[in-house]
Formats: sequence, structure tokens, C-alpha cells
Amino acid sequence: MLAAAFAVVLAGSARADVYTWTDADGVVHFTNIKPSGNAKKVLSSTPDGGTKAAVQRGTCERCDKVPSTDNSPERFHRYDAIILEASALYRIPVPLIRAVIKVESDYDPKVVSSADCKGLMQVHPEVYVDMGTQGDVFDPRTNIMTGTRLLRWLANQLDGDLVLTIAGYHAGMGSLGKYGYTVPPYPYTRQYVRMVLDHYYRYKAEEARVRATGATAAPAAPAKP
Repeated sequence: MLAAAFAVVLAGSARADVYTWTDADGVVHFTNIKPSGNAKKVLSSTPDGGTKAAVQRGTCERCDKVPSTDNSPERFHRYDAIILEASALYRIPVPLIRAVIKVESDYDPKVVSSADCKGLMQVHPEVYVDMGTQGDVFDPRTNIMTGTRLLRWLANQLDGDLVLTIAGYHAGMGSLGKYGYTVPPYPYTRQYVRMVLDHYYRYKAEEARVRATGATAAPAAPAKP
């Protein structure tokens, strides 16, 4: 099950190295803290920003056609009900959906990328055809359902491997297959994986805190410069 395969040690920042190992029950784990034993390093550390825009800075050929402009704190929880619905339907963890939205669009549903990807989860035109999307791709519910369905499909193809699922969302299954189903050596894809993992850890920790204390979830941290 994907939920089991997505067991992650919740400490530190994804800007560190990322390691993976499989326990005696066959559950795949990922952590940014070097464990003992026969863990395999899957990504090496480099500094990064908190959103796709930070990666694009200084390379305008990759800059969004329509950049994120919504700076309201409310946007971070405006789509919570839809995210919960998508998570329940496709069995993808809420923190992962939230992390992808954060990195892809910073929670602005009007964003359009240089590759014509659209909306909160930056859905490519080919994807909403392949996923059978009906309706306006800029509609938050339509967009989140489509992006989450793609995450589900990728996770099924990749045996629930968290890192490869994130990499596949960015680079596509063809790129993963070209390099033996490992994270492709593309700087932007590796940067993207680190950023999504960083926010995934933060959202997962926030979710655990809310469960433990019954507190109201705090808005996500703003994008880092």
C-alpha cells in the first residue's frame, strides 16, 4: 500500500542528502538523516529555494508565462476540502498533495508554466487528456483531482517509491525509464524532488502536531527567497 511505502523519518530539511532502505516487512523508507545499515543514498544535498520560482530565477526561458501573484495567507488552506477529497479517493497522502501544490504554483490556481502546464498542480495538456479530465483545468477541484490521479498512477507504476513518484511527476515516466528507473540526472528534476520532499516533511510534521494537540493547522511558511 502506498501509505505504508511512504513512511518517512520526519526530521531536518530535505536540503540534506536523502537515503532509502527497505525494512523486514518490505516497507520502503526515505530519510534525510543518514541511517545505519545498508541504506542507499538517492539524492545529494545542494542549496535550494522553496518553490519552482526559486529554481527558475535567472533562467527566463523556464519562467512561468503567468507567474504566481496571490500572496494572501488564506490561500494555503483555501483548498483543504478538495485536497482531503482527492487524498481519500486516490489514497495519496495529504502532505504530498500539499507539497506538490506548494512547489508547483505556491497555491495560485492561475499559474501557467513555460511548458503550458496549468493551475495549482501545474497539469500539462497531455496529462489532462491521459487522465480523462473533464471541465476547466484551472478549476481548483478539477486541477487537484487530475494532479492527484497522476500521482496515484505514478505510484502504482513505481511500487510506491516516494522519490521516484515525485521525480516522475516532474520529468515523466519516460525520463525515469531512460535512466533505469532512477532519478534522472537533470538539475531541475533533482532540485524539484528536494523541494517537494522539504515541504512534504514540513506538512507531515504539521499534520502530526495537529493530530496530537487538536490545534488548528497554521498557514504554510511563505516561499523562501
